[in-house]
Amino acid sequence: MEFPRVGGHLHKCRPESVRGDLLIATFVRAPPPSGSWPGTGRLIDLPMTTFSAREYLGETGGLAWLERLVSAGTDIGLPAEMPDLLGYIEIALGGGFPEPITSLGERGRARWYAGYVRQLLDRDVGSLTLDVDAPRLVSYLRSYALNSAGVTEHSTIFSAAGINRKTADRYEALLEALFLVERLPAWTTNRLKRLVMQPKRLLVDTGLWGSLVGVHARDVMADGNLIGRLLETFVVAQLRAELPLMPFTRLHHLRTEGGRQEVDIVAEIGAERVVGIEVTATASPGRNDGKHLAWLRDQLHEKFSLGVVLHTGPQAYQLGERIIALPICALWGPN
Repeated sequence: MEFPRVGGHLHKCRPESVRGDLLIATFVRAPPPSGSWPGTGRLIDLPMTTFSAREYLGETGGLAWLERLVSAGTDIGLPAEMPDLLGYIEIALGGGFPEPITSLGERGRARWYAGYVRQLLDRDVGSLTLDVDAPRLVSYLRSYALNSAGVTEHSTIFSAAGINRKTADRYEALLEALFLVERLPAWTTNRLKRLVMQPKRLLVDTGLWGSLVGVHARDVMADGNLIGRLLETFVVAQLRAELPLMPFTRLHHLRTEGGRQEVDIVAEIGAERVVGIEVTATASPGRNDGKHLAWLRDQLHEKFSLGVVLHTGPQAYQLGERIIALPICALWGPN
């Protein structure tokens, strides 16, 4: 059975437990209403995200991208149409919500996302009778967006929104429950020392990011910091969408103290395989762009399966031993 993925959790009930298949989509993490059937042992809890680019630009089905990547390397399929940097930015700012992707232009998407945030935080959160200052919650969410994909102290985010740590911790938990933000945990291993334990904080949807930051594609093109944050947030969103296909895969980031070594995304596949991913706006990365991946390879030895520099150019090529360069659009290339 196929079903749209629009955020939240989906529970599929086996047909032997009820008549036919029952799909129940919930969009916040909340306890079930009193008196409801718990369904223990009969329901599968499946995290749902907004659409990935592979779902609306590429081919669905087949193995998850990370699995194909490890086996195919530079031979992984690439789409026929290859975006340039501006094209990637426009794709990312389109986001992954169904209606903005399929029905709306740039102006319509901007209005849709603004209305989504306003209704969600003003009306829906207000209906939960929570003690929330809606304008400050929006300010906090905007500050979160401006720091998306950064290893940023929480105090930097909540101070900009004019709230204290206690309130910020509560607001962050609420936004995570609403599937608007997430924390990418730091990766730890006994093979490496002096690692920073601060998580990366990210918006879950890059269309939402663009609305909160208040930028169009040309605005992003003019700001290298925004380009980096947008592209990395976008790549994480693509990988996150396929995690249910790889139940023993977890996403992390890695940074040593002082930032001497940093890997944007560390995908831990089961207990024995690690894939490192760097995201860059350059169209032709060189060996230096993969130097932190080479460092991680040399630390992990056989546990390091592959390092990938995802870039905005059209070519796939080798950068070093078990380190390759791939266009970002390989994420939605053919199986």
